Amino acid sequence: MSRLGSLGARLYRGEVGYDFIGKRKIWYGVSILITITAILGLAVSGLNMGIEFKGGAVFTTPKTSVSIAQAEEDAASASGHQAIVQKLGNGGLRIQISEVDTAKSDQIKAQLSEDLGVPEEKIAADLVGPSWGEQIANKAWTGLGVFMILVVIYLAIAFEWRMAIAALVALIHDITITVGIYALVGFEVTPGTVIGLLTILGYSLYDTVVVFDSLKEGTKGITKQTRWTYSEIANRSINGTLVRSINTTVVALLPVAGLLFIGGGVLGAGMLNDISLSLFVGLAAGAYSSIFIATPLVADLKEREPQMKALKKRILAKRAAAAAKGESAEDEQSHDDDVPADAAPAAAVVGQRQQPRGHGRTPGKR
Repeated sequence: MSRLGSLGARLYRGEVGYDFIGKRKIWYGVSILITITAILGLAVSGLNMGIEFKGGAVFTTPKTSVSIAQAEEDAASASGHQAIVQKLGNGGLRIQISEVDTAKSDQIKAQLSEDLGVPEEKIAADLVGPSWGEQIANKAWTGLGVFMILVVIYLAIAFEWRMAIAALVALIHDITITVGIYALVGFEVTPGTVIGLLTILGYSLYDTVVVFDSLKEGTKGITKQTRWTYSEIANRSINGTLVRSINTTVVALLPVAGLLFIGGGVLGAGMLNDISLSLFVGLAAGAYSSIFIATPLVADLKEREPQMKALKKRILAKRAAAAAKGESAEDEQSHDDDVPADAAPAAAVVGQRQQPRGHGRTPGKR
């Protein structure tokens, strides 16, 4: 078995683990800092909206030897507006200029033909109205709102309302960070970006539900035992699914990283940047929020219940009494006779089961 696989098995059995819940204030602080940075970037820089949202013209030229920098200068001179130029696979150029009407488009097309040295009839010009982009934005917001409502309802029914709230906070956290990165980096926001944002919501929710399902199974009959608090079981649930979350995230990030860094960066396929950046940042943020935000938040909300407070008080008192007697943790657990049979799933999640001890019988005799 590989070292990572061995570590995953030990994490699942509860032999090793990291105290995610105990250090939750650190993760909350890190998340708040990142979120504030994203919001400031959004407020100061704003989003670089594509012509699909602002309206304008897109000119596509045949193969030309003109560089991107020179084409941007020529397009800006011909239109009076800043232009975005991308190199196409066939050697041509894709030139985007915002706030251009039909009459202005014909003038720019003629000027580009002269400056770039290509026949005017071979330059394709497409106009996009701002109303179309507004419709896309409105539908995206509507879809996002419906998605959030359905997520809260489903999680409240399948699990409980505290988990629904935690998942909703994690989703908002992922969206805010992703949008803020777009503002800081300056990548163009296109319909592909919207598709990427809606895609990462499903992935982030999947990763969160995996941990929640383990937590739900591990806390069955929790009030009928005095071994583990809710936060301790939540921490074991995270550790038990940690390797799976890491593997899933890495496998998902590899092809997206190829699109972003190789396709968009090395090969110059700039049109891939709009969707690949949202997927890359969103996938990473979704994996982070499911471990460091959603589950610790559920533990915080759950520990405020009177039953969980009373359980924690009993557990701490029992451990203090055991420490006063000089008993080890395992000795104290072996004397815990008040754990019913239906609490076995919790024990299976939080650690290895204790083998039953004989009651004065001689081995080999009945």
